[in-house]
Formats: sequence, structure tokens, C-alpha cells
Amino acid sequence: MTNRSTRRTVLATGTAALLAGCSKYGDNSSSESESSPSEAPLADTSKAPSAAPSAAASGGKELTTKAAVPVGGGKIFKEQKVVVTQPKKGEFKAFSAICTHQGCTVNRVVDGLIDCPCHGSKFSVVDGAVKAGPAPRPLPAKKITVEGNSIRLT
Repeated sequence: MTNRSTRRTVLATGTAALLAGCSKYGDNSSSESESSPSEAPLADTSKAPSAAPSAAASGGKELTTKAAVPVGGGKIFKEQKVVVTQPKKGEFKAFSAICTHQGCTVNRVVDGLIDCPCHGSKFSVVDGAVKAGPAPRPLPAKKITVEGNSIRLT
């Protein structure tokens, strides 16, 4: 009988602590959404770095130049996990460089296809569509801006 009391006490105490933690979490989230003082520091911190607004205003950090992306091909940026393609002269697209099959990074762009080295998936440079599996979904599109000779990730 003593073991049952102890077990029940432990379970009851643990459950009470869990419920108390959840109610405090809910209380904090509702007070944050209603109070403007908690929103003010977020706005102030996002404006603090002087370089961030100018980079955002100009379309983000430059990835490459238009001349560096071959027509019918593309260029992979492993650090940014993005691939930029030029399906037709003067038309630039960007996609995630992460294969939708098992998360490998694509490694080359050849003959209008973006290739994944892990299991042979191939994607279209035009729209990121799967051209050869086992990838289940297209590569997600990424936003870029093209200004002058510069291609920027936005």
C-alpha cells in the first residue's frame, strides 16, 4: 500500500506541475499578444543594425552576377542552400538546393537539370519540377531580385 501511495503522490505532483507549467505558458502568450511594450523591443532590435535595412532595401545580399549563371544551366550556392538558374537568356529562377527526397544538397546543373548526387533525383531548371525520382516533390522556389548585373537573394 505504501508503494501505491508514493506512486500516486509522484504522479499527482508531476501532473500538477505539468498543468501549472502549461497554464503559465498560455498566460504569457496571451499577455504578449495584448501588450505593446513587449512588441516595442522587437521593433527596436530589428532597426538596430544599420547594415540590415540597407541590405533589405537593395534586395538582399548579392549571390552572383547574371554573367556567372549559364543559359540553360545554373549555379549552386551551398552556403545559402540555393540554386540559381537561367532557363532562357535573361530569365533567372531560384530554388532550394536541398533535395526533397532525403535532404541532400544538389551538386550540379547540367543539360537543363539540377542533379542530386545521393539517389539520382533530377529537377527542372525552369520550375524545379521533379524530372527523375525518387524525389517526391519539386524544389521549392526562392525569391531573388535581378538589378543591373546583380542577382540577390531576398
